[in-house]
Amino acid sequence: MRAPVSKKRSRKNGTASADGPANAGRRVRVRSRLVVGVAVAGLTVLAAGTPAVVSATRELNDSQRLVTLAEQTQHALTLAHLLGDERDAVVEYAAKGRPGNAKAPVDERTARTDRQIAELRPEADAELAGALGKVKAVRAEAVDGKGTALAAQQAYAGLLAELLAPGDRLAELTPPRAEDALAVTRPMAPLGQAVDQASATRGLLLAALAVPRAEQTPNSAVADELTGAAQRSRVREQAALDDFARAARPAVRQTLAATVTGPEVKAADDQLKRLTERSTLTPAERRATDAAALATTLTARVDRMRSVESTLAGDRATAFTKLRDDDVTRLELMVAGLGVLFLFVIGFSTAVARSLTRPLSVLRRGAERLATPEGSQEPVRFTGRNDEFAEVVRHLNAVRDQTVALHTKVSGLDADRRRLIGRNEALTGGREVLEEELAKLRAGLEEHRRIMSTTSVSLSLRTLGLVERQLAVIEELESKEGDPDRLATLFKLDHLATVMRRHNENLLVLAGQEHGHGQSLPVPLVDVMRAAVSEIERYERVELAAMPSYTQVAGHAADDISHVLAELLENATTFSPPEAKVKVSGWLNDAGDVVLSVVDQGIGVTEDRLASLNTRLSTPDAYDEEPEAEHGLGLGLYVAGRLAARHGVTAELRAGRHGGLEALVVVPEALLPDAPPSSPVHTLATPGAPAFQLPGVIAEANENTLPPRLRPPAAEQAEQAEQPSEPVAADAEPAKVVTLAEAFDADPGEDADADAGEGEPETAPAAGAPGGAAPEQELLARVVAEADADAFTAADPAPADAAGGPETAPGAPVNDEGNTGPAHDAEQSSHRRAADAEDGFVPRQGSHPEPMAEPAPQPVTAKGLPKRTPRSVAAPGIGNPAAARPEPRRVDAEELRRRLGGFYQGAQDGRRVAAEELAQDRGQGHTDQGDTAQEART
Repeated sequence: MRAPVSKKRSRKNGTASADGPANAGRRVRVRSRLVVGVAVAGLTVLAAGTPAVVSATRELNDSQRLVTLAEQTQHALTLAHLLGDERDAVVEYAAKGRPGNAKAPVDERTARTDRQIAELRPEADAELAGALGKVKAVRAEAVDGKGTALAAQQAYAGLLAELLAPGDRLAELTPPRAEDALAVTRPMAPLGQAVDQASATRGLLLAALAVPRAEQTPNSAVADELTGAAQRSRVREQAALDDFARAARPAVRQTLAATVTGPEVKAADDQLKRLTERSTLTPAERRATDAAALATTLTARVDRMRSVESTLAGDRATAFTKLRDDDVTRLELMVAGLGVLFLFVIGFSTAVARSLTRPLSVLRRGAERLATPEGSQEPVRFTGRNDEFAEVVRHLNAVRDQTVALHTKVSGLDADRRRLIGRNEALTGGREVLEEELAKLRAGLEEHRRIMSTTSVSLSLRTLGLVERQLAVIEELESKEGDPDRLATLFKLDHLATVMRRHNENLLVLAGQEHGHGQSLPVPLVDVMRAAVSEIERYERVELAAMPSYTQVAGHAADDISHVLAELLENATTFSPPEAKVKVSGWLNDAGDVVLSVVDQGIGVTEDRLASLNTRLSTPDAYDEEPEAEHGLGLGLYVAGRLAARHGVTAELRAGRHGGLEALVVVPEALLPDAPPSSPVHTLATPGAPAFQLPGVIAEANENTLPPRLRPPAAEQAEQAEQPSEPVAADAEPAKVVTLAEAFDADPGEDADADAGEGEPETAPAAGAPGGAAPEQELLARVVAEADADAFTAADPAPADAAGGPETAPGAPVNDEGNTGPAHDAEQSSHRRAADAEDGFVPRQGSHPEPMAEPAPQPVTAKGLPKRTPRSVAAPGIGNPAAARPEPRRVDAEELRRRLGGFYQGAQDGRRVAAEELAQDRGQGHTDQGDTAQEART
């Protein structure tokens, strides 16, 4: 009994719910799917018939090769006949003792053979050409050599075997379907052997009879040897004829029997039977045998056997030609049948598709009229068959009737509409109030964004300082490490730290903060490319191609261009197969600019996405206007765009020729120095470090070393500030303890050489300070801007120390050279100190002693970097007791308490607001996706 069928619609295949939105995905036309179905049906027919066509094509090629080989064998057979006649003449000539007056027949035979060789050589393959090349050597040895006649006969026999070898292979290469060709090919081998042995028998007998009688004894060894060889050839001939009789068809055997007959053939058989009956010839037999008559009869017999062989060779070539023609005909019929079947399937599938698309078109137009606001004025008409489409049309007409009734009902609701208009006006007033609040919230959000940007800059600068110090430590460990495994691990750490440094620089660029390592001298283009490769994670997949020779980049733009290339290389290696290489090349265009290309083998992107990515590169300021859904995606392109716009460099993404993307970077001619120096010298930004040589333009073609990134002075000063000082000697004068009240009266320019690269307040007391110093000595206070600086303290009119400099805040702007430490001149330092005094900035006192005299030159490593020695940095001022501090001035204690209290209250409010915003972000579940080197691809 049949179970009841459950009429339940699947969730995946059912229609959308009544209260849910319709699927808003990419529009796919039914017509397109039907076209795909028709194409699939046609391709299926082609795929089914392709193996048969390929097999027929292969058989046609095989039959064509057989035809070529048969024709070549036919020509070689003629040459073998001529070469056999030459062999017999040469053997007879050698048996006579090679007299000069008997060489005329040999020359005549060799001339015929040479003419045939000249005709056959252009069409000969490698094997046949090798056999033809041996003819002259064999002939020279047999005619002009000192060998015996039997040796000459054996040399010619080997050469004839090589000429007839291709014909023997034809029987093996002939397919079973070629029955006519097999009937001729199989008996050809034994017949050819019989003809060759008959010719050899003739030559040996004539040579035995040609031995001079004056030099003979009754049992001459030479004549007997030739007679024995003739007897063996006669036996092999009879055996080959027996094999031919077994392999050949009756018609072929009858042809041989009818051709090789007659009085001369009978006389030749009688002579052969008499002369080859024994292995020696008696003197009576030699005297009774006429050599000229014997040569005539044997030659007639051999010529008739050769005619039969030539006829069979022609029949074999004809059979192979017929086989080739049959294969061509079969291939043509097969292709024609496949084409007719393909057209039939395409036509039938198209007819079925049209029977579906026409009713669908009627339904679509009717549904569009029904979806208009005023509804369809006329019902949908369908004149097709009474099938599912007609049922759908009836349902659409029912929906149309309901829609018309609803429109009639809505027209009577004007009063309700007026009431709703009044309520809408009230809501409009409330909306204006909300818009004012929204404007205030936006202003607060902008302020919060500014604060977060400043914080990001400060943290990035600190992290950069730590990364630079980490790289210095890793380089020191690398120079001292001897274990290859540990050294490889240190290299990986060095590379990861370099990538971290680039990411922190990305954050500074996105925050609008310039942070570079400007150089005064130009840098070779190859060094810029290598530095870019060294800053990406998958550097081993980058393949550097040809670069413009003797090309350099201006020093102030070299680091930013390297950063742009690093972002593009990171994007290329991230979105391409792991085993694929990323190729980097460069060339000079007609305008004198350098064009750098980065080509990957990824899946590529759509045209819309490519246009969006190029917009990011050309408009880097659009990052601030990016929607939240795009935040975190394509940060690397924004960084590359901002750095490129800074120097007038053009960057663009294009679709690759063979898939993937191609990034083009055009460096303008203005950034390319005209005449590069012969040996450029790169100067480190580290104070006190000596200059060192980097690979220049002269050696850039063969140089593989990558110069390290120059460390900014801020990082170098941060490193020195973090190192512990040496203990103070017992007889040294201890540093003077400065109280908090004294700190506000001190000269702000005396101890303004604090480190600005780290941006972190020190937590340890200065060298020489007692352990019981008050905690107020570690404060770094920024007084509020509203207070009067004159009521607090007066600026010190004394000039600043030439060796000192103001302390830079973590978020302070960076100069054009990328320095954030005390690398400015005296005029800039004095201006900054004056500005700090006006703003109420008071540097901390007691944490830095007085500056010392000019230090001795620092030792450097083999790579040109300053060598760091633990606990070898002495605190400035310890060894210079003459540099005494001025008498501190007094401050108002109440004013100080009030301002510190306000600073503390503001810090507490800031922490509370940050905690609330963080909790709100976590409640919304917003997460940031992506990386600085990732570009979203669709």
